[in-house]
Amino acid sequence: MNSAELRRSFLDFFKSKSHTIEPSASLLPTAPNLLFTNAGMNPFVPYFLDERPAPHPRIANTQKCIRAGGKHNDLEDVGFDGTHHTFFEMLGNWSFGDYFKRDAIAWAWELLTHVWKFPKERLYATVYKPGPGEPANFDQEAFNYWKSIFEQDGLDPAVHICTGGKQDNFWMMGETGPCGPCSEIHVDLTPKGDTHGRLVNQDAAECLEIWNLVFIQFNAEPNGTLEPLPMRHVDTGMGLERVAGIFAATRNFTHFSQKPSNYTSDLFSDLFAAITDLSGKRYGGSLPKDRMQLSTEELNDCAFRVLADHTRALCIAISDGILPGNEGRHYVLRRILRRALLFGKRLNLPDGALSKLAEPIIEKLSSVFPELRTQRTAIAKVLHAEEQTFARTLDRGLQLIDTITAKSNQLSGEKAFTLYDTYGFPIDLTQLIARERGLHLDLNGFYRALQAQRARAQAAHKKTAVSRADPSRQDDPTPFVGYDEAALIDCEAHLIDIVVQEHGRALIFDKTPFYAEMGGQIGDSGTAHCDTAKPITIRITHTKRDASGRALHHLAEDELHNLEIGQPIRLCVDLARRRAIERHHSATHIIHWALREVLGTHIRQAGSIVTDHHLRFDYTHYEAPSPKQLATIEKHINEHILANTPVSWYEVPFDKKPDNCLALFGEKYGAIVRVVNIGGYSLELCAGTHVQATGAIGFCKILSENAVAAGTRRIEAVAGMSGFALVETQHKQLHSLARKLSCTPEQLDARLDTLLAQRTSLEKRLKRFQEASLSQQAETLADTAKTHNGLQWVVTQATVDTPEALRSLAVKISQNLSKGIVILGAVCGDKATLLAICSEAAIAAGYRAGDYIKRICAELGGKGGGKPDFAMGGAQDTHRLREVLSHYPPP
Repeated sequence: MNSAELRRSFLDFFKSKSHTIEPSASLLPTAPNLLFTNAGMNPFVPYFLDERPAPHPRIANTQKCIRAGGKHNDLEDVGFDGTHHTFFEMLGNWSFGDYFKRDAIAWAWELLTHVWKFPKERLYATVYKPGPGEPANFDQEAFNYWKSIFEQDGLDPAVHICTGGKQDNFWMMGETGPCGPCSEIHVDLTPKGDTHGRLVNQDAAECLEIWNLVFIQFNAEPNGTLEPLPMRHVDTGMGLERVAGIFAATRNFTHFSQKPSNYTSDLFSDLFAAITDLSGKRYGGSLPKDRMQLSTEELNDCAFRVLADHTRALCIAISDGILPGNEGRHYVLRRILRRALLFGKRLNLPDGALSKLAEPIIEKLSSVFPELRTQRTAIAKVLHAEEQTFARTLDRGLQLIDTITAKSNQLSGEKAFTLYDTYGFPIDLTQLIARERGLHLDLNGFYRALQAQRARAQAAHKKTAVSRADPSRQDDPTPFVGYDEAALIDCEAHLIDIVVQEHGRALIFDKTPFYAEMGGQIGDSGTAHCDTAKPITIRITHTKRDASGRALHHLAEDELHNLEIGQPIRLCVDLARRRAIERHHSATHIIHWALREVLGTHIRQAGSIVTDHHLRFDYTHYEAPSPKQLATIEKHINEHILANTPVSWYEVPFDKKPDNCLALFGEKYGAIVRVVNIGGYSLELCAGTHVQATGAIGFCKILSENAVAAGTRRIEAVAGMSGFALVETQHKQLHSLARKLSCTPEQLDARLDTLLAQRTSLEKRLKRFQEASLSQQAETLADTAKTHNGLQWVVTQATVDTPEALRSLAVKISQNLSKGIVILGAVCGDKATLLAICSEAAIAAGYRAGDYIKRICAELGGKGGGKPDFAMGGAQDTHRLREVLSHYPPP
């Protein structure tokens, strides 16, 4: 069976078992602490934590995963064995409070042995057996199911059931939270298949884990105890690359002489063929015997595997909107790309090879991951741009090696780490370069530096406790009633708390129409009125949330006017300011839509700020939009504003949101989400406030578009009255300029072109005049040269305006002297500039330009120096310049 048949067979099998087949989630994880989606369970975490109900009790899928960077990092091992990958597909089936161990185990056995025809005698199952101090009990339930299965098939359970402790057979989401025992299924691929389980969990290449069945039945409490969950879940994962490699290496279990490798399957054969076409070399399938001493064949085969794996990871990630950059997941992706390029250099791949290798990947996987086809252009452009950028970085890295080793054959561990961390040189390739050049590499020093970096990263990493949603827990977020127009003007509330903070005090009410700063939208301001015997009005400057979700209404001044807890208050939002904020917020949604419409659907929001007077929208993109594209984007925005289409919002369960609804990755959404719909073309999850029709935005003008980081760009814009104020200001400036230039605004371009042409002509004439003047001055000064010790000397204070003119004058004088020394000074602005030039004959006679400038500048209270033939300096004392120069040449 090939990879496509295996994938289809897996999904069809579980569909027959009443599972809903879900498409893969994005590689951009919803969990803020993950770099990439790195396991099949990641998208389902909210169901395990009871934060949201699962949309279906049974689900199966194939999930895109990347393990590179962070806790799960296989990057440096890729290429050196047949099992590691950065990108892989994880086949999985899931039960959310439905079936449990019996069905999960029975169906796994049925698929492997009845459908896929794995030889039963070669399969082994592991169950959890606690080690010393581990809180859980032996997984007798799983053991009994496996025992029954093996006995029914005539196999000895004592041989085919192995046990493992917490490290191998107990799964935990974190230090706390849902967890449970797991059963792994291993296959013996030795030639005879008669190891009787001795190789299970021994890191043997011929005995591989193929499937992990996780039984989530406990909740790990902060005190270390395990409490049974009210609902038990099943979470399984099986790597498609590994299973496909087993089928290919064993030829559907007919031959066991070939060492198993994930890279044997058809998932990689087309890629290897493309690499062969580009390099002229062939993949031999060899695996290194010694990673530190690679043969030519082993190095070539490692390079094939690295290129194939890394290019797959890059294509899939880019199709999900993750672009190479300088921070976080974007930096990891750049590291993957540069590692691929460096190994590609070992195969002498031509420039632009990665973008060519993308094609067979797109053809192979786009049927299951259609975003590859829709983002084909973006993938090619990103890869090509990164290759060009890295070519310059590679040159700098190689120059660094040359510099480091110019006077020594030692390459320190710290410098090797700099090559690794800054320039993307894998240590394996640095070793090869060192060996080729006869350099001694301090490998231990490199690993010390690497370990130190990892320690710093771990120290900086904030651990978060994982906990299930507890229905009995009483949180007190402030109810927000500010979507209701009537509540904005006069909302009856009660004061329930007064918070004293470092910068003043804040009020908390039992409900509020004030939007508290969140999701990039700034908080509302307004007033609070208390109808006592003497009415009180309190000004609220801004509103923010605390950790529990309470809205903190910050006061304009530290004066409470004797307010009491429980007192009724009338809250009034500053409507003009709220409306201005709404205009800018709705404008960001339309900008997001327009960017995706013009630049491509790979565009992802990377942050925003919405205020009452401007907006900022960050987005992922691989290059600067052209002026024409930017003009088209702005035109689209304003056309849709003028269409005055309605803006609506509604709440739905997270899993019922429209398929084309955009969510902000890294944002943690609850069970119920709010969908903002602008005219049917823009749908986003958003809790912010918006206009009721696009016409209320009035007008949107893009102020600037620029890069803020590699792969991330920023648009700044204004809308509504801020846009009007901008246009009004610029209109006045335009007419003011026109009046000053005695033309109409329409004639400004032509008038400026004429003036600039005239200025250019005048500058050229002035430059010619200055050159002629300098030449004349140089000839005159050369004629006044004095002879001293057989050399011609010109020492004087010149009349020039700039250091550049002084340099030009000195050069011209020296050209008029056969054997001479030129020492000039000039007052340029409020500073004295000194310069000296010594001819070869003067240097041979023992004179040094740098020595003279150092001495003269010192006499004037300044600093200077340089080489024997040329030197410059400066000083503040301009009054004594002529006097000091008169002392040279010495008698």
